[in-house]
Amino acid sequence: MSETNEKKLDCTGLFCPEPVFRTKIEIEKMQVGQELTVSADDPAAEEDISRWVTRNGHELLDVKKEGNTISFQIKKVK
Repeated sequence: MSETNEKKLDCTGLFCPEPVFRTKIEIEKMQVGQELTVSADDPAAEEDISRWVTRNGHELLDVKKEGNTISFQIKKVK
């Protein structure tokens, strides 16, 4: 059985550096081409996660804000 191409990670209620740290761990477990949707409500997460994705050569497909929650859709590129 193959895994679904999209994974979800809920980091709401966690504060810096936990959302970035957990995103890193989850991305490392994934295959190239898979996508991860991360939800966070830490105000610093928007900049922290966006910067981490770019710095590590992955692709930030989408960022959505709903109330206090920010969702990031990240594609593992390498």
